[in-house]
Amino acid sequence: MSGWRGAFYFTKRWKGDDRFMAMDEKQYASMYEIWLKQHVAERAGESKRRLANGLGHGEQRFIEAVWIPAFGHLRGLHPEYEVADFKDGTRFIDFAYLEGSLRLAIEIDGFSTHASNINRWQFSDSRMRQNHLVLDGWTVMRFSYDDVNEKPKTCIQQLQQLIGIWRMDKDQEECAIVDYLLECEVIRLALHIGKPIKPILVQQHLQISKHRTKLVLSRLVASEKLLQTGKGTQRKRVFVVNRSKLAQHFRYGR
Repeated sequence: MSGWRGAFYFTKRWKGDDRFMAMDEKQYASMYEIWLKQHVAERAGESKRRLANGLGHGEQRFIEAVWIPAFGHLRGLHPEYEVADFKDGTRFIDFAYLEGSLRLAIEIDGFSTHASNINRWQFSDSRMRQNHLVLDGWTVMRFSYDDVNEKPKTCIQQLQQLIGIWRMDKDQEECAIVDYLLECEVIRLALHIGKPIKPILVQQHLQISKHRTKLVLSRLVASEKLLQTGKGTQRKRVFVVNRSKLAQHFRYGR
C-alpha cells in the first residue's frame, strides 16, 4: 500500500477535547481491503473494471491521511462512484459519501492532471460537469493532492465541518418535525374533548415533561392556534382551540 508509514492516528472528539487513537498497519490494511473488495463485488461493467485495478495513489493517500483520521471508518464512502453525465453518458466521482439526504462528491486533483495536461475545452467541460453535479443535488468538495499529502489536517477539518453542519441541520429538521407533530396532537386532543384543556392533561396525553408541555402550548398560543383562557393563577389557566385561526390555516396553509 503506497505511502504507508507503519501507524497513523485519527482524532476522536470527546467533550471538547482531542483524543488520539492509534491504528496500526494491519488494522488499516484489513479495513481497506475488505471495503474495496466489497465495492468490487457490488459493481459491474466499467465501474467494476476501474475498481479491480485498484485506487490511484492520490485516492489511497486521501483515505489514509484524511478520511480515516477524520472519521475512523469507511462506511458510506464509495470509491469511483458512477453518476449520470450531463451529456447523457456516465462519469466517475473519485469518492461519493452518502448519508441520508447528503450526497457528497469528493475529487482529488493532481496538479498535472487538472492543469498542464488539459486543453481549454477539457477545462470548460470539467467545470460544467461540476455545475451539473450541484444542480443534481450533490455537494462538491475538491482537494489537491498536495493538500492531502502536505496539509491533511486542513482537509480533515473541512470535511468534519461540512458533515457536522449537515448533521446539525438534520437534527434541527427532525426536532422541528417532532414539535409539529406534538402541536398537531394537542389540537386533535382539544377538538376531540370539545372543551378547554389543562396543561396537565396535555402532559399526560403526550407523555412529555412539564417543561416541554409548556413550550408546546406556548408555541400554539404564539401562532394563535390555541387561545389561553381562565382567570386567577397560572395553575387555573386552560386552553381552547382558536377555530377561526385553524380554519384559516387549513384554507391558506398558514
